[in-house]
Amino acid sequence: MSDLFKEITEKVEKHQPTIVLPEGTDERILEAAAQLGADQVVKPILVGNKEEITAKASEQGIVLGENVQILDPNNYDEMDAMVEAFVERRKGKETEESARTKLVDVNYFGTMLVYMGKADGLVSGAAHSTGDTVRPALQIIKTQPGIKRTSGVFVMVKEEQKFVFGDCAINIAPNSEELAEIAIATAETAKVFGLDPKVAMLSFSTKGSASSMETKKVSEATKLAQESRPDLVIDGEFQFDAAFVPAVAQKKAPDSPLQGQANVFIFPSLESGNLGYKIAQRLGGYDAIGPILQGLNKPVNDLSRGCNAADVYKLSLITAMQAINQKATTEA
Repeated sequence: MSDLFKEITEKVEKHQPTIVLPEGTDERILEAAAQLGADQVVKPILVGNKEEITAKASEQGIVLGENVQILDPNNYDEMDAMVEAFVERRKGKETEESARTKLVDVNYFGTMLVYMGKADGLVSGAAHSTGDTVRPALQIIKTQPGIKRTSGVFVMVKEEQKFVFGDCAINIAPNSEELAEIAIATAETAKVFGLDPKVAMLSFSTKGSASSMETKKVSEATKLAQESRPDLVIDGEFQFDAAFVPAVAQKKAPDSPLQGQANVFIFPSLESGNLGYKIAQRLGGYDAIGPILQGLNKPVNDLSRGCNAADVYKLSLITAMQAINQKATTEA
């Protein structure tokens, strides 16, 4: 395990948050839940039919142990209260009948557990699409005050190096206001991973070296983010080399506070963000941890359907860390 996850584990195991894993019959989920329970790092909740889950685990030689809880939406003692809470949260968009139908869905059920305080966070997506994971979160948990949309970031790790890339998962073509919002949220996520965020707003231009609608969008987003959060180090627009290489920064942006030492990179579109993190991962040899969803009132994270048990374990730790940080911020 990398130093990053050793640090996260040390912090998380002191609190042992409860994390919902809705895809209870997936072999990868079962393996991760068993390991999380055995390590006593987080308290996993598997969602599904108890007999099916235990049979699947036994078939795979997985011992779930006493620290792994199983909840069945079709046999849940507090379903009436959950239905009532769901109908109230949806404010006229759901009837009691439609609520009962939806809450049998493992992602809706798991998300309601988080909303009702029965769990601290949720990890799904091993067997579901991003939409199946994110939709219940947006309908039930919703975004934090002042944030209009969620976004997805990757933490890029290689030995002692850590960087955060966003948005690489959700927003296809964010406008200036949305890009500024993503930058601020990503800076806060970077803090969760022990980084002092230095945020570069990326483009194919550095400080007006080219002019187009695309570069003006990034420049305007930079101004909006700086005005909203003057306490954060955010600058742009930058080509990647001017944000990352001190010698290039001296030539292209000598007055910038970043000085070629950015550790948070905000891409101008989903297309560039998705390409950027995969190039760093495949050519640069970085581990890409994520996508980590940000901007929600409580943490919900989305797995890749190509994930393995180790990915589930790691994302559960990250989700737990987000929950601890959000709780500390709320109580502060």
